[in-house]
Amino acid sequence: MLGAIVLALAALAALVSVGGVVTAAGPVEAPPPVDVPPVDVEVFWGDGCPYCEDLLDFLDELSERVDGFEVRAFEVWYDPANQRLFRERAAAHGRTGDAVPLTIVDDAETWVGFSGQIGRQIEAAIVTRIPGADVAPDALDERTAIQLPFFGEITVEGRSLVLSTALIAFVDGFNPCSLWVLTVLLALVLHTGSRRRVIAIGGSFLLVTTLIYGLFIVGVYSVLSFVGALGWIRGVVAVFALTFGLINVKDYLWFKSGPSLTIPDERKPGIYRRARTLIRPGVSLPAAVAGAAVLAAGVALVEIPCTAGFPVIWSDLVAASGASAGTVAGLLALYLLIYLLDELLVFGAAVVTMRATKLQERHGRVLKLVGGAVMISIAVTIVAAPDAMNTISGVLLVFGAAIAASIVVALLDRWIRGPRPPADQARATTTRSMASR
Repeated sequence: MLGAIVLALAALAALVSVGGVVTAAGPVEAPPPVDVPPVDVEVFWGDGCPYCEDLLDFLDELSERVDGFEVRAFEVWYDPANQRLFRERAAAHGRTGDAVPLTIVDDAETWVGFSGQIGRQIEAAIVTRIPGADVAPDALDERTAIQLPFFGEITVEGRSLVLSTALIAFVDGFNPCSLWVLTVLLALVLHTGSRRRVIAIGGSFLLVTTLIYGLFIVGVYSVLSFVGALGWIRGVVAVFALTFGLINVKDYLWFKSGPSLTIPDERKPGIYRRARTLIRPGVSLPAAVAGAAVLAAGVALVEIPCTAGFPVIWSDLVAASGASAGTVAGLLALYLLIYLLDELLVFGAAVVTMRATKLQERHGRVLKLVGGAVMISIAVTIVAAPDAMNTISGVLLVFGAAIAASIVVALLDRWIRGPRPPADQARATTTRSMASR
């Protein structure tokens, strides 16, 4: 009992002493606030550039929602001093300094151009640097790593851009002009009975056509990235894509009637003739491979009008996104790989089975219908809702609408005009009728 009383008194004394200390010390003061400098946002813009105006409007709107960042804007088209600063700052961040707007956040992250996706990335970069500020989940930077043969892993900015590239390249790959030439070449080379010769000649043809097509895309992208700041360029791209799309749909409904995006009939005998020279007796394999490369170069230049719409559309999307040089290179590699996929399948099947099936006219018409519908859908989107291509759901909606429209057109055509015989059969029937007279 006595022990318990002693312990209670000791505890009370300790409590009083602590209270005395607290009283003597007085109330605990909060630490002084830390003076955090505002996030620095540099914008290099051109007077009259519509993308620049969109960016500045976006930053004005963001400043009404978020405190803690400061925008320093430099007009560079009409101010020589700002032009010099622009080139210096662009070079310091690995940029070329030939396109506006250029945005630099805290001397760490940069963007060229402006779109909805870029706006979300800029917002995320600013807000994450402001203590206590909340960043919306959809404002987080989208980065995707893609694994490509021969290139390894490449990180690109924007999953929607990757999806757009993959879908455009996939549809572009089913180019009836290119597939027709490849199947004709394989059918001729297979008559030699040599799988080695088929691999060498077919591989040379695919390699050269792909390289030339890649150079063509690079050229289109270079032009659009240079003049992309001009507001009317997107309208020109939309009109270009719409025109190509309508001609392709017309080729499905009225093949070779009026303007057509196909290899002209007068050029086909020359292609046959050059292809046959590769299988003549006595032609060595190195000579045949070199001949296939020359044939491929000539064919690539002839067939570019068949498919030029898709490289223009893709280049405009990538240029408008302000993607870095590394991202553009990765996306182009992805484009060419997917573009080649269907031809590689045809080539691989020919090598394995030593058989080739010639692309029929009806197959080419269907491919033109789908390709044309995709071009029209993207052209309308570029004008009516350009930011739709900056989201995965928007990209899927654009391509889904194109596929649905293709099915509707095909069903209506079949219902109105009925099934039509293949062109070869129709020509044979006409010949028999004339002979019977």
